[in-house]
Amino acid sequence: MSTFRGLPAHVLLVHGLVVLVPLTAALLVLCALWPAARRRFVWLTAVLAVAVVVLTPLTTTAGEWLRERLGGGSPAIEEHANLGDDTLFYIVPLVVAAALVALVHVRAGRNRPVGRAALALVAIVAIAAGTAATVHTYRVGDSGSRAVWTGVVT
Repeated sequence: MSTFRGLPAHVLLVHGLVVLVPLTAALLVLCALWPAARRRFVWLTAVLAVAVVVLTPLTTTAGEWLRERLGGGSPAIEEHANLGDDTLFYIVPLVVAAALVALVHVRAGRNRPVGRAALALVAIVAIAAGTAATVHTYRVGDSGSRAVWTGVVT
């Protein structure tokens, strides 16, 4: 996908990630720490995590297309592209953590709850994955906006 109704697809897809990654991370941590939230939001969280994994390569591919269309890039754009290429490494743990939280939920529903130590480990994984994905998404977005807007608006 290169454009959508005349706009570069990357610009549109990025906004999806900027919203969905922190939302997914917040729901994931909430579900990991609070059983009532887990009962309500675990499947939404899992679906959002999968959606983010699907959206990430679409966004980076569209970004590569845009960079080539613009004739390469400045060092700032190259930094943004390099950070963007690493995004999947931060998003996959989000899906793994969502799967672990879903497993905890399923086991509890079958009257086979996991122990306190396992719950604590799942919570730690969820917090680490959610924090890392959100911080990385911020870093990628910040580098992209700086690459595009530095010197344009003064």
